[in-house]
Amino acid sequence: MQRINAVLSLTLVTFTSGFLLAACETNTTPNGTANNGATSTPATQTTTTSSVSGLKIGSLLPATGDLASIGQQMATAVPLVVETVNACGGVNGQPVTLVAVDDQTDPRAGAAGMTKLATVDKVAGVVGSFASSVSTAAVSIAAQNKVMLISPGSTSPVFTEKAQKGDFKGFWARTVPPDSYQGPALAELANKKGFKRVSTIVINNDYGVGFEKAFVQAFEKLGGTVVNKTNPVRYDPKATTFETEAAAAFAGKPDAVLGVFYVETGSLLLKSAYERGLAQGVQVMLTDGMKSDEFPGQVGKSSDGKFIASGIIGTVPGSDGKGLEALTQLWQSKKGSAPGEFAPQAWDASALLVLAAQAAKQNTGVGIASKIREVSSAPGVEVTDVCEGLKLLREGQDINYQGASGNVDIDANGDVVGVYDVWTVSDDGKIKTIDKVTPK
Repeated sequence: MQRINAVLSLTLVTFTSGFLLAACETNTTPNGTANNGATSTPATQTTTTSSVSGLKIGSLLPATGDLASIGQQMATAVPLVVETVNACGGVNGQPVTLVAVDDQTDPRAGAAGMTKLATVDKVAGVVGSFASSVSTAAVSIAAQNKVMLISPGSTSPVFTEKAQKGDFKGFWARTVPPDSYQGPALAELANKKGFKRVSTIVINNDYGVGFEKAFVQAFEKLGGTVVNKTNPVRYDPKATTFETEAAAAFAGKPDAVLGVFYVETGSLLLKSAYERGLAQGVQVMLTDGMKSDEFPGQVGKSSDGKFIASGIIGTVPGSDGKGLEALTQLWQSKKGSAPGEFAPQAWDASALLVLAAQAAKQNTGVGIASKIREVSSAPGVEVTDVCEGLKLLREGQDINYQGASGNVDIDANGDVVGVYDVWTVSDDGKIKTIDKVTPK
């Protein structure tokens, strides 16, 4: 994955957007005058030039923090959708405006950003967040203010449970499957590899603990043993040293250790384990939160020059949608590379926001929430192109959007079902996909 700078600029057909780092934000007004002012939390802020009466959406994604290397790819997808949509007529006859906020991979910053998007910027929908802990902090604010929040990366099963209870009032969805699916998929992979005794070590938040629970249940059903089930190892997201946690996770030489991490802290933990000789002869299995091209380099190399992370395997939500080829071609033409991890999910989340607003014929969160399932599922004309979908909706036809990440058929809990890529780190430090696995 090519790391995208947090400072970006895109010249769009009907608007201008720029990603600005630091503790200031720039709002570009319709007449092009910039108004600068300090914010309560450092944030990446982008406001596109557009009619204030048109559809306004936001993004709440990590340009900085523990998940920055993945989040920056996701954040790039959202303005690309807006550019595409505005080039083909916008939504409900007007251009779309985008306000982008850096959530810093921090629930407090995410809550502050979501509050600003909902109450100051008055957005109708938001693409975000990536970290489940940040989405947890943001979703209640979104629901309270009737803003549709669609996450391209938050996989905690807790969202399903809360949606079933009606906590989100229909203002939540995601274009990535929950870990109630990925946990069993990784358990299938562990079983396929012949691992009988596995220990777990996870980041102590909704993502890590939720994944741990899903994996343990599925692995035990397959006949496996989680050796530290009664004494799970969970680390503080703010921690900077991990010797104790690493020693506990690798104790007793299990067949494999499942690590549910974020990139920066996970890299430090793995480096600590390898430097202390704990990981010798033990397979490390990772998840989507670690699949970044940068992490093998962050873990480092051994004295013989070999990447320490070589041979690690993991899973990540795959992208196999009918719209993936077209997105890949567009991304290549605009960025000179293929879309990175979760960029297809971010593209689909953005596309669903604009399609639902057009279907509702109103630029409000209530309108989007009322149509999000309708535009993503059958019946309707299958479309992969967002502009084609908008055209059909303007003509009064029903559509069934087929995304780049998958068919994105959103259910009553805001969930989708997906496939999972199996990835590994090769000796040269490159990450490559080697297989696919689906939960049973």
